[in-house]
Amino acid sequence: MFLKLKPLGFLSSLSIFLIMSCTSNNVDLIITNATIYSVDADFTIYQSMAVANGKVVALGDSETIQSKYKADNIIDLEGKPVYPGLIDPHCHFLGYGLGLRNAWLAGVGSWAEAVDRLVKHQNNYPSDWVLGRGWNQNEWDVKEFPTKELLDKAFPDKPVLLTRIDGHAAIANSKAMELAGFSADTLVTGGEIVRVNGEPTGVLVDNAINLVRDLVPADSKDDKVLALDNAQQNCFAVGLTSVSDAGTDLADALLFDELHKAGKLKMKINVMLNPTQENYAHFLDKGVYVTPNLSVRTVKLFADGALGSRGALMIEPYSDAPGTIGLQLETTEKLTAVSRKAYESGYQVAVHCIGDAAARLMIDIFEEFLEPDNDLRWRIEHAQTIHPDDLPRFGRLAIVPSVQTTHATSDMIWAVDRLGDRIKYAYTYQDLLKQNGWLPNGSDFPIEHINPLYGFYAGVARQNMDGFPPDGFQMENALTREQALRAMTIWAAKAAFEEDVKGSLEPGKAADFVVLEDDIMTAPNSKLPSVKVEKTFVNGELVYSIK
Repeated sequence: MFLKLKPLGFLSSLSIFLIMSCTSNNVDLIITNATIYSVDADFTIYQSMAVANGKVVALGDSETIQSKYKADNIIDLEGKPVYPGLIDPHCHFLGYGLGLRNAWLAGVGSWAEAVDRLVKHQNNYPSDWVLGRGWNQNEWDVKEFPTKELLDKAFPDKPVLLTRIDGHAAIANSKAMELAGFSADTLVTGGEIVRVNGEPTGVLVDNAINLVRDLVPADSKDDKVLALDNAQQNCFAVGLTSVSDAGTDLADALLFDELHKAGKLKMKINVMLNPTQENYAHFLDKGVYVTPNLSVRTVKLFADGALGSRGALMIEPYSDAPGTIGLQLETTEKLTAVSRKAYESGYQVAVHCIGDAAARLMIDIFEEFLEPDNDLRWRIEHAQTIHPDDLPRFGRLAIVPSVQTTHATSDMIWAVDRLGDRIKYAYTYQDLLKQNGWLPNGSDFPIEHINPLYGFYAGVARQNMDGFPPDGFQMENALTREQALRAMTIWAAKAAFEEDVKGSLEPGKAADFVVLEDDIMTAPNSKLPSVKVEKTFVNGELVYSIK
């Protein structure tokens, strides 16, 4: 349904009718003897919940709910905790699903080990193009970009393209570069072909990746359908019921819609469109597009690259590379023009900004369109390094800092090398939250793990999976547990203008909820990453159960 007016969240008349039709007191499902965190305005905790027609009908104590409502399906949770369905407000849902078939190169100690893993994967799953993702030189004994020699030896006749963990750098072998027609004087705006003594090493940064990536055969529709099914099953298993796909082409948005309407895709998706003419013609020029499972009202942009590959755009040079300040991936003129197009179409703008210069650039552009106290909810994605002079501008212009707390605990060991003293202005989640009183927290998967409880843990404990550092990283910017839960439920919904239809368990809202084996609001920090999801429900339907 295309809407010219920006919906701030609503219940359809059909939904209200269906809920009111439950006056017979017969409902589809009753959850009883539970600890239900509603995540409403008062953070109310209930024992029981009645569900009908995919919506929450009522909450209360177990005796009251069971005396008032009747259901054939009653689940006694024996005190287990229940939370609203978890929402990832920034990820790459389809990309994650497609990537499951390729080699995963994270967690190795050297480039040689990564290539060995790649060879084994290719032996088991041969393909014309050798693809993989996840390498991270900052985790190796030698913390330097790799070079293509080992790839050329292992794959002399097959093209190879391996994407770095952050997606903002890749390495190609000689065969791939030959197919791309590289020459000694090839240059790329907003990207870099890393060279030593004038010769390409194989490493491509940001926009330079496209020289090779554009040659990789396109995925078929059948490939994507399978990928989406695999992705949603994995996401349901970690408690996710909604995601925001950050950077979507028209064909993929239409595929989401088709599969939703056919009942084959049950993961709710908020789409961030790539700024293409076909997306403009099909979506922006017609207004926002909203269905019960799909929301299309956002345009996604990239201002800069990533910190790990030194592509993040900084105001001052990198502390460990004084000759560079990073990369601006799009011209200021284009960033402004797309923002204007979105503004005129009633669409939200969400911009990838890692470096402090990128954030300042986009806030300057946003200021051309945003009045104080606006409710357009334009977003700075990642908001990773913010100059202190720019921090108050988030509040003044009501700009949403969309963060990923696991980035802090993944990056903290080496980020200080990149930033030096500026590290105190990075990953400042509590300071950012204070600007508007709320923020959404996601994962950016597959850059980080899909499990949202890892983000909850990183937000409150500020420790990595090894419990380092013992006292937490820059704990003044840790989130409280209530803030962390809100950031991946109601605030994540709010970031997509969906807080009136999901994100909390309240009468009339979607019955999206998750049952955990232990209570993350009270469990020790050390246990948080290992808490298992027991059940996941979408619109009152059980979509995952551990047993």
